Amino acid sequence: MLTIAVSKGRIYEEALPFLEEAGITPTDDPEKSRKLILSTTRDDVQLVIIRATDVPTFVEYGAADMGIAGKDILLEHGAESLYEPLDLGIAKCRLMTAAHKDAPVPKSRLRVATKYVKIAQRYYANLGIQAEIIKLYGSMELAPLVGLADCIVDLVDTGNTLRANNLEPRELIMNISSRLVVNKAAMKMKNQAIAALLEQFELTLAKR
Repeated sequence: MLTIAVSKGRIYEEALPFLEEAGITPTDDPEKSRKLILSTTRDDVQLVIIRATDVPTFVEYGAADMGIAGKDILLEHGAESLYEPLDLGIAKCRLMTAAHKDAPVPKSRLRVATKYVKIAQRYYANLGIQAEIIKLYGSMELAPLVGLADCIVDLVDTGNTLRANNLEPRELIMNISSRLVVNKAAMKMKNQAIAALLEQFELTLAKR
């Protein structure tokens, strides 16, 4: 049995058609079922549906053989212990800085609100900018509006939420897409099964 961890939300919604094209379809409707482990039309493959931030941990510790997660999550988690064989090209967005429109760059220490603490620290360190990173778990757009931070680092898709809160995207940190990751021990122990599935995924990507 191969277990694939997939995060809830947009990644799952875009991963589902891809998996179906590769011959893997859940036998339960994830929108209606409360199950967190889903059987599929393949007897040798099951899905576990978890929070995006937990996917690298499940794969790293072998609770899942493979996983689908955004590059942002992998970089923030530190996924050096995982194989990352495929960019699935789904759930694309941009990781950017954003600030209030016409807000000047502060002359003193920059305050940045984000849930991507490690990425933000590396980004500003590489620029030689002193930045105080404030960790938030949601509602990033509020931080500049109430004076908590000068700017934010967050994912941007359409930019509608930023515009609705009178913020604007500034610097592009990186383009983000969802990647397939594999547990290193599973790659050795279940090499034949995983290699066959990777080949099927590659064929599916090539047809898109």
